[in-house]
Amino acid sequence: MMQNFPFSRPMYIMAKPAGAQCNLNCRYCYYKGKQQMYGDGRVMVMTDDVLEAFVKGYIESQTMPAVLFTWHGGEPMLRPLQFYEKAVVLQKKYAEGRIIDNCIQTNGMLITDEWCRFLSDNGWLVGVSIDGPQEYHDKYRKARGGKPTFCDVMQGIEKLEKYGVQWNAMAVVNDYNGNHPTEFYRFFRQIGCRYIQFAPIVEPGLDCNVQPRQWGDFLCAVFDEWIKKDVGEYYVQIFDAMLARWVGEEAGVCIFNETCGQVGVMEYNGDVYSCDHFVFPEYKLGNMREKTFVEMMYSERQRSFGAEKHNGLPVKCRKCRFMFACNGECPKNRILTDGEGEKNLNYLCEGYYHFYVHIAPYMDYMKQEYLAGRPPANVMNVLNTRLPCRRA
Repeated sequence: MMQNFPFSRPMYIMAKPAGAQCNLNCRYCYYKGKQQMYGDGRVMVMTDDVLEAFVKGYIESQTMPAVLFTWHGGEPMLRPLQFYEKAVVLQKKYAEGRIIDNCIQTNGMLITDEWCRFLSDNGWLVGVSIDGPQEYHDKYRKARGGKPTFCDVMQGIEKLEKYGVQWNAMAVVNDYNGNHPTEFYRFFRQIGCRYIQFAPIVEPGLDCNVQPRQWGDFLCAVFDEWIKKDVGEYYVQIFDAMLARWVGEEAGVCIFNETCGQVGVMEYNGDVYSCDHFVFPEYKLGNMREKTFVEMMYSERQRSFGAEKHNGLPVKCRKCRFMFACNGECPKNRILTDGEGEKNLNYLCEGYYHFYVHIAPYMDYMKQEYLAGRPPANVMNVLNTRLPCRRA
């Protein structure tokens, strides 16, 4: 039954059917430590009764005619295919005329022909975590025991292609592959990946974090490659998000919007947290067996969490000419204090500022084309030389 909500934005819940369990041991993983929250040795998998309660409750919580289910991890494919076949049956049972879509984020190691037939038959979108060419991918993305994983992931991608399964790439940018942006980007074009998300590694205490200026230089170099011939053909999430911000629309990705809090995460046992990057006891909103998703995600507590992204901005951000585009980026990265004692500065600020200065003339042009009802891809017609990565 439809309900009235205090928020106009839709609400999403990212489900973790296998919790933090994973068949890989990536050096930079931000989620593997979550297993300790529930006790070592416990079997952390979503049971059939929790699955049914989730599907039913999540559909009922939506106000839009289309409902998106996102299956994440850990590694969600550690749950057998039969689990997701049951999820599809339950979605049809409780849909009540709504359109149901599914996406699953995987490391690609467990993709089989049987999986691909299911994904293709049911129209699932697959996000594959792959960190570029073999040398860069295998640097930090290793199986337990230290075995490299690139070849197995590529075999999984080949199977997805064979069965016509829609897929995109989620690529982590770190201290190593961040030094090779052009080769990195061209790799994805070579393997036919048209939708790419770059995720910079920023985890306190790690020695493989991307450096702030390195991140900015990386984005500039990829942008220069993309803007010459790939606009409208290859979709890089951050570039699409920036164009949206330039024309005054929401970014389509929470880290660049003014507020956050509309994307929660549900652990295998029904515990719901404010955000995938804030799965800590102090950010637990409740359990879906005791509260509805509406009660949790539209609670005053969650609304305050989302508003704090803007309310907690440091003065430096508020005075920045690119605040409209950045909005301080993700709160999880606001870990610095400057020499004058101002806190909550974003670790990646230097890199982002460099990137925004670099892309501004091209975003201004694409904005002009968009507002005039012309394709932003027209920007490629005015470029006839390789663009330098200008210094901010």
